[in-house]
Amino acid sequence: MHKRTLGHSGLEVSALGLGCMGMSYGRDVPLDKAEAIDLIHQAVEQGVTLFDTAEVYGPFTNETLVGEALAPFKGQVVIATKFANEFDEQGKVLGLNSRPEHIKEAVEGSLKRLRVDTIDLLYQHRVDPNVPIEDVAGAVKELIQAGKVKYFGLSEAGAQTIRRAHAVQPVTALQSEYSLFYREPEQEILPTLEELGIGFVPFSPLGKGFLTGAITDKTTFDQADLRNRIPRFSAENRRANQVIVDLLSEIAQRKGATNGQIALAWLLAQKPWIVPIPGTRRLERLTENNGAVNVELTPEDLAEIKRAAAGITVQGARYPEELEQQTGR
Repeated sequence: MHKRTLGHSGLEVSALGLGCMGMSYGRDVPLDKAEAIDLIHQAVEQGVTLFDTAEVYGPFTNETLVGEALAPFKGQVVIATKFANEFDEQGKVLGLNSRPEHIKEAVEGSLKRLRVDTIDLLYQHRVDPNVPIEDVAGAVKELIQAGKVKYFGLSEAGAQTIRRAHAVQPVTALQSEYSLFYREPEQEILPTLEELGIGFVPFSPLGKGFLTGAITDKTTFDQADLRNRIPRFSAENRRANQVIVDLLSEIAQRKGATNGQIALAWLLAQKPWIVPIPGTRRLERLTENNGAVNVELTPEDLAEIKRAAAGITVQGARYPEELEQQTGR
């Protein structure tokens, strides 16, 4: 597994991380605990050093899982988690809360669940419109000074929010959606990150599975699967968006690779400080995804993808309206 550094921070991680959310959250049935722990251990054996979780995944159960699975590897891996929400006593999400006092409470909970003394990378999961980002960055700065957090990250933040936060506490990484299925970050986000020396950690780098070619207009998802609510995953839009999958299939066949590997290799080729975090619940997919670091796309390959992608308009919004409204910038 190759290594990459997230921006100017000096935080070195594997070129591909592992998104752990789906093991506990977003599906009808969580992955069996023993299977999930074995999968995480296999990821470590394959050279993955960046593991992504959040307090809201479960809520709380994914942090607990990741903490238990990675306890034997302290000092060898980087665990990233996120705060942003307030919960009732039953764990139901009540809404966003990034008030400084709440951030500190959230971190204490994450430290216990993750079984660590210091959180390697702490993201604000979503921008809270009711709390100035300067206050958020200031709270994390105090946590860094107290030794409870090493690095500060933002998720789904806009360019100006990133700049304002970075002026108070240097931002190590931005985590937002980015793939051939969603290229909006190329407009403002990537130039801003490059200017400021901030790394980029794309989630859903395989377009929530669509870019692998395993999903067609006939595919059905289990009841709890978020894709049931995402407009671009309607059967009609899946048919319309098949053209992207066809493009990847053509190149994959030529390269002796899979669609998913081409999609990940394309992301890795965009910038040397991009570290995608594909998620999976299956060992064979983990191994396949990690194989993307050995797929070389030539300048001609990249130019071909760029030309073809420029003529493709992805059909359907990436989130239902009520969730898009929660994605503050």
